[in-house]
Amino acid sequence: MRKIAAALAASLVLVTACSDGDDKSTESATTDSVDDTSAATSSTVPRPTRAPVPKPEVKIPASVPTELKITDLTTGTGDAAKEGDTVVVYYVGVRSRDGKEFDNNFETGAAFPVTLGAGTVIKGWEQGLVGVKAGGRRQLDIPGALAYGSEAKGEIIGANEALTFVVDVVAVIPASPAESEPVLVVKPSKATKVLTEELRPGTGTEATDGLTVTFAYIFYRGDTGEKLVSSWGSEPATIELFKDGNIDGLIEGLTGMKVGGRRQITVPGAQIFGGQGEETLGLPAGVDLVMVADLLAAY
Repeated sequence: MRKIAAALAASLVLVTACSDGDDKSTESATTDSVDDTSAATSSTVPRPTRAPVPKPEVKIPASVPTELKITDLTTGTGDAAKEGDTVVVYYVGVRSRDGKEFDNNFETGAAFPVTLGAGTVIKGWEQGLVGVKAGGRRQLDIPGALAYGSEAKGEIIGANEALTFVVDVVAVIPASPAESEPVLVVKPSKATKVLTEELRPGTGTEATDGLTVTFAYIFYRGDTGEKLVSSWGSEPATIELFKDGNIDGLIEGLTGMKVGGRRQITVPGAQIFGGQGEETLGLPAGVDLVMVADLLAAY
């Protein structure tokens, strides 16, 4: 599954919040174990640049925190994040003792996904982001023991340094466990254009040009109906909805979906992976690709 996921990362032009500009995430909240294969891209088409998101001011605590303090500055809506969910955020981080900023992703316009319980961020984030809701803003005052402990990070974060973050929650993406994977039968066919079928209508945000979308997926061969790969039980895909010539058929098929919906998308072989197929997925050149997608987030 890891090799297939890596192939999808390149073929589907998966994005991460730290794919633009300097990657400072390892000095703010993440650990060194982050797998950056999702940032791979085979596209030569310039990706649209998003305008920076206004960065909030951070009010440091009256005293250096010795335990985790969680303050909801704005309460969001929808389901509260729990372990296994992915929380997509903008953040700014400062030293708690003097407010010296060491990192933020507001200025890049690229949101940062965090899967709770995966061990890719500091403990203060793992514990402090549980319960957030989309649209919410939360301040985390984190003691050194739940940040980097005795390990200094760069020139600003010293040993046992307490850190304060203000975090804006863009989306809360539910986990897609293997046992919830839909059981479908795909009839062999040959398409001449992108075809879509609504299997379940969504009611949330609509996927439109320029947005980033996250979706669970199953791929099938169009000529035989054979199941090739599923993201249920692993990580969903995240892509930006802009056409670059590589997966234009999938982009077309996803556009117009609403969060919470499920759609079957059939893409002619000539309109996917440059008509060359994808060996790692088991998709021969020229063979149609059928994808069943659950839209989990659009932002």
